[in-house]
Amino acid sequence: MPEISLTAAQEGARRFVLDEAGFAQLTTIDARGYPVTRTMAAFLEEDWSVATVQRRLHRRLDQWRRSPRTEVVWTGTPRPGATNERPHVFDLDLLPPRLVAVRGDAQFMEPEWTEGIYRAAVTAQRAAGHDRAPLRSPDEVATQLVGVLIRPVLVRLEGFGEEAQSFLFRPGPHAQGGQ
Repeated sequence: MPEISLTAAQEGARRFVLDEAGFAQLTTIDARGYPVTRTMAAFLEEDWSVATVQRRLHRRLDQWRRSPRTEVVWTGTPRPGATNERPHVFDLDLLPPRLVAVRGDAQFMEPEWTEGIYRAAVTAQRAAGHDRAPLRSPDEVATQLVGVLIRPVLVRLEGFGEEAQSFLFRPGPHAQGGQ
């Protein structure tokens, strides 16, 4: 069976994140050096960076100030047509889930950027009939919310190739596959 190309896997991963995955799991490092993971809305950008907008009261903001290193992960059901005929170590009699993991550095964004990301996301959600979250004014966005962009250093894709084929690449102008 031929392997899937990196480009095809990237296209499948983008469609999965945008159309199916929903929430992401975001991991930061706490004051004692341990990972802390929580579920939240995160938006995958074309260059594999991840945009987030969150309330100013979250501890993760202090965690990013101490250490901007972070990871954002989306997981979900196996891709249609997936197989697992040759498990590498254990046979769980299950198909492997899809996973998109973006590792990078958190950067706090300017209020105008935060407003733009917030407004685009809330407009799309409301157009789809999702209107239970509060609709904030520009002043409320500026005083209550913080925008953070995760600049990617490494992306891992699983479940988008054949069998156990996975993909590791560094986004950017010199993007290439890796091990």
